[in-house]
Amino acid sequence: MQQAQGLVRVAVIQHPPVFLNVEESLKQARRFVIEAAEQGAAIVVFPETWLPGYPVWLDFSPRAALWDYAPAKALYQALVENALTIPGPRLAALLDLARETGVYLVVGAHELAGGTLYNTIVYVDRGGKDFRIHRKLMPTYTERMLWGRGDGSTLSVLDTAWGVLGGLICWEHWMPLARAAMHARGETIHVAQWPAVKDLHHLASRHYAFEGQCFVIAAGCILTRGEAISGFKSLGKPNDAGLELLEAMPGDDADLILRGGSAVIGPDTEYVLEPVIGRAAVIYADLHLEQIAQGHLTMDTQGHYARPDVFHLEVDDRPQVNVTFKNGVGK
Repeated sequence: MQQAQGLVRVAVIQHPPVFLNVEESLKQARRFVIEAAEQGAAIVVFPETWLPGYPVWLDFSPRAALWDYAPAKALYQALVENALTIPGPRLAALLDLARETGVYLVVGAHELAGGTLYNTIVYVDRGGKDFRIHRKLMPTYTERMLWGRGDGSTLSVLDTAWGVLGGLICWEHWMPLARAAMHARGETIHVAQWPAVKDLHHLASRHYAFEGQCFVIAAGCILTRGEAISGFKSLGKPNDAGLELLEAMPGDDADLILRGGSAVIGPDTEYVLEPVIGRAAVIYADLHLEQIAQGHLTMDTQGHYARPDVFHLEVDDRPQVNVTFKNGVGK
């Protein structure tokens, strides 16, 4: 594997989406990505499920888990209607945006495949002709009410002009074998997507940077209670029951539900960009990629600091399907 060299500017979009409104959020994304490209960013990153917003009611609304509850079903319906499909026009909009701006895009999205939603990272090549996805392997706690589980076929990375670009989502960073699998991909730049990047999330992101000897872009969102409610209202659903769950979240409209915290971390665990907390921003960092080779002097978990004679991980990277038709009939 060729050693990564040179300087690359990355950007994190720490702005709220138009909550649950994917079409308006895509318009916002276009504006932010064009701004970042004009500032010299070559890689532009969005937080977890930014399209069209992390389901904050799971954490903050006290009745979110009630069985057969009309408000919960209404919000799920909104997510389905505003999810990204592959292929589909919303994915095409991201491909067009990458082609127009010449940047690599990393976007967190709700993805609809069949009848199931997934928490998905979409990587888009700067030419807009190629893309990869990663579906979160294990939705966390109440997230399992919304998202299915990904499989090993989407432990994906994207080759870039500056080396391998990969990522994991939220609590996947506490899955040791998932980390090992991604380290084996030889990441130069790793995207750690979170709803917001809290202190514990910074701990995981900085650990990942050192263990993988890569740069880590920790991306978190910012969102107020009022923005969550107004975004849902922008869908124009008359008397929609889903408002009940959003309005049950405690606090005033100006109160922050998600506080950002995005940062960029070097292979030595030091911040290239200190956490940005409590404000909307497009934030930038310049990565000096020679630091990776220097770090490998002491730590290379896929080389001189590995013990394959003692430990071995086998990753099943086949798509997992419930039904196969051996003669092709019924496909």
